[in-house]
Amino acid sequence: MNSIEDVLALLCSKLKLERDKGVAELIKAVPTCCDADRFNFGSRLLQLLSDPESEWEVKHGCLLGAKALLTHLNLENEREVEFAQKIKSVAQALLTDVEVRVRLAAGEVLGSLCAKLGADVYLDSKECVLNLIQTNLERQVAEDVSSRQEQQETEKLMEKLAGPPQRRNSADAAQIFHDTAGWKNLETSMKCLQAMIDGCGANFQPFVDQELLDLTFLTLTHTNRFVRETGFYVCASLVACGNTAQDAEGRDSVSEVNPIFAFGHQFSLHLGNGLADNWSQVRLSASVATRKFLLSLPSAQVREHFYPVLLPRMCLNRYYVAEGVRIFSQETWRQIAGTEGKELVQKYIQNVVDYYILATESDNHAVREAACACIAELGSKIRPEAVRPYVDRLLSTLLTCFNDDSWPVRDAACVACGNFIACFPEESRGSMPSLYPLFFRNLGDAIPSVRQGGAAALGSCAKVYGKEAAFMMLSRAIEGLSDLQNQPSDTEKYNSDPSDKETGRTSPLPFGVAAKRLRDNDLDLHSNQQMYSCGSLAPKMGRGCDQKFQRPPQPWEMADGCVHLIAELSQIPWVVNATSENSEINIITAINAISAACNLKHYAYHLAFHETVCKQLPVIARGLGKKGFKAVVADFFDAIFYSLECENALTSSAASQCLNQLGTFLGPSILRGRVEQHNPNFVSHLDANVFIAPL
Repeated sequence: MNSIEDVLALLCSKLKLERDKGVAELIKAVPTCCDADRFNFGSRLLQLLSDPESEWEVKHGCLLGAKALLTHLNLENEREVEFAQKIKSVAQALLTDVEVRVRLAAGEVLGSLCAKLGADVYLDSKECVLNLIQTNLERQVAEDVSSRQEQQETEKLMEKLAGPPQRRNSADAAQIFHDTAGWKNLETSMKCLQAMIDGCGANFQPFVDQELLDLTFLTLTHTNRFVRETGFYVCASLVACGNTAQDAEGRDSVSEVNPIFAFGHQFSLHLGNGLADNWSQVRLSASVATRKFLLSLPSAQVREHFYPVLLPRMCLNRYYVAEGVRIFSQETWRQIAGTEGKELVQKYIQNVVDYYILATESDNHAVREAACACIAELGSKIRPEAVRPYVDRLLSTLLTCFNDDSWPVRDAACVACGNFIACFPEESRGSMPSLYPLFFRNLGDAIPSVRQGGAAALGSCAKVYGKEAAFMMLSRAIEGLSDLQNQPSDTEKYNSDPSDKETGRTSPLPFGVAAKRLRDNDLDLHSNQQMYSCGSLAPKMGRGCDQKFQRPPQPWEMADGCVHLIAELSQIPWVVNATSENSEINIITAINAISAACNLKHYAYHLAFHETVCKQLPVIARGLGKKGFKAVVADFFDAIFYSLECENALTSSAASQCLNQLGTFLGPSILRGRVEQHNPNFVSHLDANVFIAPL
């Protein structure tokens, strides 16, 4: 072991890396050092911790060092037991230190003492810790701010959280501040309680009473999200402490007297609220507590008492947008449900449907999106007999979500409707007059993935509703592609020089790349705009029908969606082979409309349209078959090679992959012959593309 002074110098350093290094050196050396060395080192730690002049870094490092010493405490040595009692008193005093890292380390020391000395440490510290939690549940008014500087910092934080000046000093600003700012000693005191519960383990069971639970449950409904998050982690420790006990032979077995069972319904109600919390971090901590709670129960029969509340929320969180919540919930579902997941959902289908519909009314757009995805899952995975009684309610809910201000929700609702129509065509037929306009609106949405979802949903409708629906869609697709000629070079702002309106002169209009460059460099579009986040600080986006967050579709966006729709329809064999009563409308006519639209390059986003065509062309080719596609492939060569040589990397890559896939589908020599016949100048580009790895 390095000298005491060397390790202490590391532990007392102002640099965290050095303090961590000191702890690592101490952990490595403590098992092999003698009792005298441990006692001397502990005495030095107590001396530094008791010095009122010690800076917070010194206290932090010494507490971490004390924690490392406690793991190798010799309970037969009176001097070391005396050290443990002294460090307990010091740690209790430091629970109110001004530095949060010191308070956290002090709580960890008390937890280590519980693990080493038993539940007596909790009994000695109980009044202190619980009183800190109780007295800090409410924030003191600004009059209690100790200094003018601290008050100014608080005001600055509120202004920063509130956003634009017009929102400052509002009720929203105050709410955001209380939701997100630190909450004095409350969190660290709760983490200390959690550490002591973990340290005591099963020995903490006798101390689980209604008084402790009432205090813990108060934190679960606290206005501050960090407090709620910590509260659920405390709950996780509480339910875990009663999970296992040692039987006579030393094996782990489920305790027959687990006190958590007596409070199970209280836990399940609070866990259900946490699983539906607006903040992802709180959902995750509640998910941790829920998994431990359910796994602590002795049998599946006992768990079923709590499934009506917990099961629907666990099921929805498997689709939640926050990756940590989603992955953890999927693993929890695997551990709890095993291979019986579908059967459990069918058994509690009433509770599941009720909660999914309730979730679509949440203020959090991520929750509404997950609810739509879960409703889609009901249609595709659960037995139709179980879902059929609820189809009308679910479709009505999805129709409302179709008008959501958040595009991911609209997209999820669209896909879910497509699934339901495929699974319940007769039950959905009555809703089609309302759904078709929404599907076509999504087909021209400003968001590419929404356009793809609209095309997929319409494709599902064509499969179940037959020829009439399919050719109606082809007609709308041809119309949408033809309307591309009405696409302005860009928005009205870039259609002319403002000075022309005053002078009456006409000047050439910018188009294509030039128009896009003007828009990309417009400071008004990219400065002083509302910021959005993935969390709940984002402005609330409602579920009304005013569509204030949407703009009318531009012709090129509708044309882009029509390409996706034609690709979907080309995968239906009877659509490819059939012709409508109007012989002018068929799949070939629609494909010709795509090639004609590729000749229009006057608008800024024509390369985005070309990218979509290049991506969908191999899909269309597989739907038509080799013979049918050979008749139209030459019509796309100009667009493909134009895209291949453009400056847009994504479009160029899509064209490169398109040529490779067409070569595989038709045969390299056949494709080369067709290209050479169409334009010999393209052959060199085709040959070069073989040796270029696409992006």
